[in-house]
Amino acid sequence: MTIAAVGDPANSRLAVIETHALGKVYSEGTEAEVIALKGVELKIHRGEFVAIMGPSGSGKSTLMNLVGCLDKPSSGSYLCDGVDVATLDAEARALLRRDKIGFVFQGFNLLPRMSALENVAMPLGYANVPREERLQRAHAAMTAVGLGTREGHRPSELSGGQQQRVAIARALINRPPILLADEPTGALDSRTGEEILTLFKQLQADDHTVVLITHDPDVAQHCDRIFVMRDGELHEQPGFGMGDSGLGHPRS
Repeated sequence: MTIAAVGDPANSRLAVIETHALGKVYSEGTEAEVIALKGVELKIHRGEFVAIMGPSGSGKSTLMNLVGCLDKPSSGSYLCDGVDVATLDAEARALLRRDKIGFVFQGFNLLPRMSALENVAMPLGYANVPREERLQRAHAAMTAVGLGTREGHRPSELSGGQQQRVAIARALINRPPILLADEPTGALDSRTGEEILTLFKQLQADDHTVVLITHDPDVAQHCDRIFVMRDGELHEQPGFGMGDSGLGHPRS
């Protein structure tokens, strides 16, 4: 059983992530002012698998926070699945984040006292989904990532790769069209990392848009397009766009 992305199929022609002159300045106007992002132009279409690379301090984490609606830009605009985030108040932005974006982190962030199934189902509790439906959808998500037989295990009883699969299932539980993954293979050995990247490709085939934040060129090579952050500026790396998915260019 797969987890399909929400939305009308016609939306596949639209950008799910689109920024124009996006900027972020911390402590603006003070001696501690830091310009983290400078005029970022980015367009990612539904069903793409994209990597954003850059060294520590380059601005890639700041960009992820803005794309993930965890922070607000200082300038420019950001459209998330067609919605201008600047027009939303804090509550509406939180709802957009819940419904449109799934997050996967290097550290898994699983609750140790809960079973894998309970960890996956947890976000649905915040959406007031009835318990029976929560567990049914969590079971479907666990099956989709290949862990249908590990539902009762706690995180300490799972391998690193299995824990990351649980984290991915949790990110997908609200069926978001966008999946943001921050160094998702960083804590894994190379073989297990390859398995997680293969899973991301499967999710891409199910029409999810996957944005991978990484410092590892070998990981980025799995993506269809690669962007590089340098001193707060975003540049697309030429020579990509012909990944295994068959995406030769952004959909139009």
